[in-house]
Amino acid sequence: MDFVVPEKLELLRKSIAEFAQREIVPLVNEMEKTGEFPRQIISKMGEVGLLGLITSSEYGGSGIGFLARAIAIEEVSKVSAAIGISLQVHHMSCWPIETYGTEEQKKKYLPMLAKDTLGACSITEPSGGSDVLGMQTFAKMEGDYWIINGRKCFATNSHAAGVIVTIAKTGQDEKGRPTFSAFIIEPDFEGFSVGREENKMGLRGAYTGELVFNDCKVPKENLLGKEGDGIKIALSTVNRVGRSGMASIGVGLCYASLEEASKFAKERVLYGKPISKLQSIQFSLADIYTYAEMSRWLNYRANWMMDQGLPCDTEMTLAKYVATENAFMCAKWACDIHGGYSCILEYPVQRYLRDAWVTIPSGGTSQVAKVVLGRYALKNF
Repeated sequence: MDFVVPEKLELLRKSIAEFAQREIVPLVNEMEKTGEFPRQIISKMGEVGLLGLITSSEYGGSGIGFLARAIAIEEVSKVSAAIGISLQVHHMSCWPIETYGTEEQKKKYLPMLAKDTLGACSITEPSGGSDVLGMQTFAKMEGDYWIINGRKCFATNSHAAGVIVTIAKTGQDEKGRPTFSAFIIEPDFEGFSVGREENKMGLRGAYTGELVFNDCKVPKENLLGKEGDGIKIALSTVNRVGRSGMASIGVGLCYASLEEASKFAKERVLYGKPISKLQSIQFSLADIYTYAEMSRWLNYRANWMMDQGLPCDTEMTLAKYVATENAFMCAKWACDIHGGYSCILEYPVQRYLRDAWVTIPSGGTSQVAKVVLGRYALKNF
């Protein structure tokens, strides 16, 4: 088994880290104050290849793969988990279009998504996120259009996306069970609008809001996959793209906490010496480092498996569960090391704690992950 990250991916890590320091760090304070997404970053992320990391070169991306994506999102999230989640959800619109879309859909949407257009993928409704089969948004065919009515909530990139993949109920099967289909939405479609923009405690600067469908007219050619494929498309996108992306954000937060806590411990002097000399501080740093490494390598394994075409839904779920829970603990320990300074906004550890908390329910709650992992354990051990 080879645990060495390929040199080209380490070079990618370095270039994305430099990009994040140069282009994203100056935006963070304003994002925290206003909660507004910096739209100017979209085309800049396109220029350095972040938007098209998992999109094939024939459609304008680099197609470099999921392990590369994990590393890139990790580096972005070290400086801004808000930009990290905006990027990861963007990929959740690219992947299903390339995986399930027609050639016409791929040629129309993927080049713009790889260059200068932010994407979104929205499934959650006010009735619940984990209860996918309970969604109420409904679509019916009328002539050459699907007419969609309903409302989505907690949609990342809601107010900035130029392409949206969403799911709606479209009928029922022979046993009377509801069937669902996936659609590609453009913001200027008649009957579509954005609603409430949420004011979040963490991940500030990443739009989270409502998508409203009021007799929204969607051309029939914008059906993604076959009619009735909606649940398959939704679950595969969440499992393979969403959870790995959230895990990568968690890993970034773990290492951001480690770096800030270590830096503070070396600089903070008490009792005539840096607090880094205190065994209790060293123990906390050891915990952060342990949890960060655990998260990183579980995530890298899952994404490597995805690149190899191996079944990896369970591994993706495990990586997401561990990395996001660990991110919160790492941030908590980093705050402990900072003491009272952790309450001061100029110290980023308080942001890491808030951001980490929001990653836990995003992309599937920890409780849902435990159900998936528990079933796997019962079946295989």
